Amino acid sequence: MLSTMAGTTLSSFAEEEKNKPNNALIGNINHSACRWCYADIPLEQLCAAGKEIGLKAIDLVGPKEWPMLKKYDLHSSMCNGAEININKGWNTPIYHEQLIKNYSEMIPLVAQAGYTNLICFSGARKGMDDETGLKNCADGLKQVLSIAEKHNVVLVMELLNSKVDHKDYQCDKTAWGVELCKRTGSNNFKLLYDIYHMQIDEGDVIHTIRDFNQYIAHYHTGGVPGRHEIDETQELNYPAIMKAILKTGYKGFVAQEFIPSWPDKLAALRKGVEICDV
Repeated sequence: MLSTMAGTTLSSFAEEEKNKPNNALIGNINHSACRWCYADIPLEQLCAAGKEIGLKAIDLVGPKEWPMLKKYDLHSSMCNGAEININKGWNTPIYHEQLIKNYSEMIPLVAQAGYTNLICFSGARKGMDDETGLKNCADGLKQVLSIAEKHNVVLVMELLNSKVDHKDYQCDKTAWGVELCKRTGSNNFKLLYDIYHMQIDEGDVIHTIRDFNQYIAHYHTGGVPGRHEIDETQELNYPAIMKAILKTGYKGFVAQEFIPSWPDKLAALRKGVEICDV
């Protein structure tokens, strides 16, 4: 009797697996992809393909692109459009007036659209020491964080490497970003932990995620070296990293931000999502 029941159960499981759609995902990770990595693909095509792949969101899109995302029931997991650029950020007071205006106007739009995360940048050092950069960023950000708190929007500063891709960028170490989080004194300011960038500048990815996850609002992927596919051609173990992220209780999005080298860029995206689907 037990043997028959076991056989029936195994047979049922095998049948379920056989009938499962090829694109069925486990669902523990909320998958997203960064728009700029697929800039040569029309947004509607990316949305349609992303939906079929299993994406729940698209990263780094602004108000003009939100209607297309809504058409495909995709979230804007990291909004943009308020920043000046990566090098002209909150660490330089001469940009504060423009940034305060931009973010004061954008934050309500993000909230009205039903989104939460809005990206920001520290800016380039240009000879500035860490302490001065921290003070300048905190002074500027505090002037818009009350608006963010009112609208339940989180300003998210991206950690970028200054070794290869963004020479002189100030927020290039997790510890610096965490200190800035503490100085703002607001849960509406957090970090975008870009796994690719931080592997280059400091390594120790899983340990860092375990220690500082409470300050992290969002994650980006990318293969090291080269910022291409996150498969066996590069050095990071992404399934292990994803498992570490899940163990922190994280419920946000993980966005693929590698530059596809495959001829079929959407096939590369699908593979990246599958690798991270743990």
